[in-house]
Amino acid sequence: MMGFFGFASRMEAGKLLAERLEMRHFEEPVVLALPRGGVPVALEVARALKAPLDLILVRKIGVPWQPELAAAAIVDGERRELVFNEEVMALTGVHKEEIERLAEKQIAEIERRRALYLKDRQPVAMAGKTAIVIDDGIATGTTAKAALQALRKRGPKRLVLAVPVAPPDTIEELRPHVDEIVCLEQPTPFYAIGAFYRDFHQVEDEEVVAMLAAAASPGGRSPRG
Repeated sequence: MMGFFGFASRMEAGKLLAERLEMRHFEEPVVLALPRGGVPVALEVARALKAPLDLILVRKIGVPWQPELAAAAIVDGERRELVFNEEVMALTGVHKEEIERLAEKQIAEIERRRALYLKDRQPVAMAGKTAIVIDDGIATGTTAKAALQALRKRGPKRLVLAVPVAPPDTIEELRPHVDEIVCLEQPTPFYAIGAFYRDFHQVEDEEVVAMLAAAASPGGRSPRG
């Protein structure tokens, strides 16, 4: 897309996304971030919408020799949801049995993050709410699809996917899984999410913990401003 040169940071992207979402006047919004990169984006949205911020603990399962290429994703909820990327599996020859074996490592990481980020905190109830799922961007959509399928089972009144940037074909593939998609930019060609951010540092665990604490304190300032 001509004229789009990227976002300064996840915080800036979150503020721009929040402006777009505020115009939608969603009923009883709940903001759900995909950690770790989606949390700073979601924090800005949660503040603007005066909505609670929660997490969706989902992990990508990469092709063994190319970990950034998602062959599947697993999300933890009332029951675990494993979503396969059939196209990537066909292209790489990775079998379901191998993915299920690789999933065990990601389940362990999900449990580590749950204990660190959420401790004993219970998930926000979704019944009758507008669930707004946020990440810092989407590439193949496998991780987002797993999160959306698991969240739909929690019974939200409306399910919205909101991201700063994603490729047009991935957005179209995800439309059947949501009631609405808000995506600020859909550039082509699309190589990687980080290419559209000037600051795309790896969000660390302590930043996530600090941002969740800031979300729970309306007067608090965003960490790493």
